Amino acid sequence: MPIREVRVSTLGQLVEEVTPCDVDPVSGRRRDSGVYRGCSDASWPLLTSLDRLGGIDPPHRKADLEEHLLRNFLRYSRPYQREAENEWELLVTAQHHGLPTRLLDWTYSPLIAAHFATKGQRDRGERHDRAVWRLDWKQVHRAFGLPELALLIQDLQNLLKKDGNFTPWELFTRRREEKPFACMIEPPSIDARIVSQSATFTLCSDKWQSFDRFLAEQGLEGALTRYLIPGDAVDHIRDQLDLAGIDERRIFPDLSGVAAYMRRYYS
Repeated sequence: MPIREVRVSTLGQLVEEVTPCDVDPVSGRRRDSGVYRGCSDASWPLLTSLDRLGGIDPPHRKADLEEHLLRNFLRYSRPYQREAENEWELLVTAQHHGLPTRLLDWTYSPLIAAHFATKGQRDRGERHDRAVWRLDWKQVHRAFGLPELALLIQDLQNLLKKDGNFTPWELFTRRREEKPFACMIEPPSIDARIVSQSATFTLCSDKWQSFDRFLAEQGLEGALTRYLIPGDAVDHIRDQLDLAGIDERRIFPDLSGVAAYMRRYYS
């Protein structure tokens, strides 16, 4: 079945759409089981930074450089960071600082995702549709026999390989015909930005296709929803986000975030 699409023209519509209708029987509250990703062009697939390395027409052109990228990051980054507890934390840290990896960024907050979806229209004069993607990560975990828990980094080694430790290096050399999987992992709070963005990541065994295509191949299209923001509604939602305090100053809690907020707000 196709990925579900919903058009939203206001922030209120987005919040209403993602709010569960039913109360969770355990907590007694309306708790969402989704994570969100903002995309500044609704036509783009869910490509990781590794997918985009070397361009996206076509993507995946430099996927084989994945191991070299992380090894050299390990080599040159040591003076600038504390030593990672394990190699999965190293991978998360590399992704967080901009190294192309197979990790895909998500957030627990649909409002933060909407911020990233609506960035840049006014200063670039762009009027195309934007998108906020929602992933039901618990559905994905059930499909691959994983617990319905947000996995911590230390869980990966125990869950993804039964006969010993599972490292990123083994994942990088994994053959395409081996049993596929995808999961969500919680990053450690290595800095204030991860905390303020309510950040999380998905990890996928396949680095040769977009994440949405991978899920479709596994019969998991239903785990994704794409909320389309029409181009003529982007400024309206952007202003509503500012009213709600969702802006660069809060999402990037440093001087660069303050400057980015001022530059956009007064442009």
